[in-house]
Amino acid sequence: MKSVKQLLKSVALAAMVSFVACDDEVKVEKDEIPTHPIEEMCYTPEKTSFELWAPTADSAVVRLYNGDVLAEEVAMTKGDHGLWNANVEGDKKGMYYAFQVTVEGETLKETAGIFARALDVNGNRGAIIDMRDTDPEGWSEDVRPVVDPTEIVIYEMHYRDMTAHESAGSSNPGKYIAMAEFGTRSHEGLATGIDHLREMGVTHVHLLPTADFGSIDESRPTNQYNWGYEPKNYNAPEGTYSTDPANPTARILELKSLVKAMHEAGLCVVLDVVYNHTTSTENCGFELTVPGYFYRMREDGSFADGSGCGNETASEKPMMRKYMVESLEYWVKEYHIDGFRFDLMAIHDIETMNLIRQRLEALNPDILLYGEGWAASAPLYDESKLAFKRYTYRMPGVAAFSDDIRNALRGTLDLSQGGFVHGVEGNKEALKFGLVGGVEHPEVNHSEAAWCAEPRQHISYVTCHDDHNLRDRLEHLSPDATEEERIKMAKLAHFGVFTSQGVPFIFCGEEMYRSKRGEKNTYNMPDEYNAIDWALKSQYNDLVEYCKGLIAMRKEHSAFSLGSAEAVREHMSFIECDNEAAVGFVLDKLEGIDTAKRIVVLMNGSRESVEFEIPTGTYKWISDGDYIHAKGIGEYKCDNGKISVAPISGVILAEF
Repeated sequence: MKSVKQLLKSVALAAMVSFVACDDEVKVEKDEIPTHPIEEMCYTPEKTSFELWAPTADSAVVRLYNGDVLAEEVAMTKGDHGLWNANVEGDKKGMYYAFQVTVEGETLKETAGIFARALDVNGNRGAIIDMRDTDPEGWSEDVRPVVDPTEIVIYEMHYRDMTAHESAGSSNPGKYIAMAEFGTRSHEGLATGIDHLREMGVTHVHLLPTADFGSIDESRPTNQYNWGYEPKNYNAPEGTYSTDPANPTARILELKSLVKAMHEAGLCVVLDVVYNHTTSTENCGFELTVPGYFYRMREDGSFADGSGCGNETASEKPMMRKYMVESLEYWVKEYHIDGFRFDLMAIHDIETMNLIRQRLEALNPDILLYGEGWAASAPLYDESKLAFKRYTYRMPGVAAFSDDIRNALRGTLDLSQGGFVHGVEGNKEALKFGLVGGVEHPEVNHSEAAWCAEPRQHISYVTCHDDHNLRDRLEHLSPDATEEERIKMAKLAHFGVFTSQGVPFIFCGEEMYRSKRGEKNTYNMPDEYNAIDWALKSQYNDLVEYCKGLIAMRKEHSAFSLGSAEAVREHMSFIECDNEAAVGFVLDKLEGIDTAKRIVVLMNGSRESVEFEIPTGTYKWISDGDYIHAKGIGEYKCDNGKISVAPISGVILAEF
């Protein structure tokens, strides 16, 4: 494994690599960047004030609408810092507004702006509302749960996946408030929705994109499905998940109700945010207010496309950086959000990510920040300054998804080869790298450099919304295996995630062996592919209980989350084993850290029993290969220093 010194050298070399941007890109002077947070619409019963940042505009107007009927057009006045202002007297609550600018003689389409906090259907116009009308009862007393960092478990979910199937028992299937409903049950009488999350013991619920996106027509019946990675308005919720998309207040009130319910259940809320690109540029406020500024542009004036979605934003530009920071601060302050997951984080620059962390920690010291340390293709910016996974150690307090442990456990993205759980050799060092949480360790010889400064910068996972889910992968790669064998493989995959020093992450429904009918990219497929059939919770309750046991085990034994690279190197050592599909390690000298003084973890992905040499002593079974017992059950006395582990299973022994 490369040392940090070697990494710093590689960064220095990468910094010498040049990149080409458009010479004609829009320039904004330093004094044209506002010093205060911009509030495009500020309502009082006496007047409504409007503020628009459009430094390159020749003129700007704000139009007021009663429904779809134009009621008034007001010319805006240009002031300092590239800001245009207008005041409209009288009580305008309930009306809609849109800005329109003229740049170099060309009048652009209307837009809700870029800071709109309430929207009409489909987000083309902003809504004039009193934000206090959007607060659910008791909102001012809402309290964020306090979670010990050693106990963090992230559960990723899509609103429709969790509640759209009739077996979920929700009275509002697919809606924000469906996840705020306590007491929902499956046909078999088992907990669904928020009660299921609480029952599982997860701590952070990762919600797929929630900000307004442009891929669904909100005016049509809401049986449409999309993951939402096509952002249109970043500071207002998507209307699809509202019970009344035509009511600008409803979507905000209902999302806040969800957050409040989650907090009451002891769950923190993480939003999936997509600042790296927008929906079609011609329909987004960025291009309709300051054309050519917010995106990276090629020499020929076309949009760079590191996102694979037609454009990439330019976080290094002062106003885009300010926009991202203040937008995230708004979600924390107005919606009480507890963390953020950054889509294609490597499109953003490291300086911006570090600033985001500093500013958000000032609001919530326990804020959880993580993202994808990659881009769809090379962004149009200096690679050494971008938040790629390999530079995670340069972003303290920001974590990245580990494709190292993912691929090691379950195989490659293209399904050409299985991983450790399939008994495939060649994954041992990558798995060991994931088990130490991506930090430098003298006993790990992974081909990749240690990219984490601390193990909690390493998000350990085997699947997420993207790509095939675990069951479909197992069925594709092991078609001749029995279902019992594939369940054992699923258990072993989760076992690897939850015994890692990184932060464990699980995709919704994996604990109950969900399927997406073999489809890989279900981003816009109907509920029959995406919605969870809660009958699976009863059918595969053994797996549900196993995953629940892993979560409880992690909370019981803080040795699985030591928190620092130094502590991992001091307390974690590997057990030599000739079998290339078997890995073992010991967590030792745990007095003052854990209730156990020593923990032994053994993983056998091969199709034969494997003998490990372990320290002699009297242990309790935490995992016997089939079940998890967080506090330990039964006794295993090891006098000869050897133990045999059955095929496709994980064993944990604790000495107290």
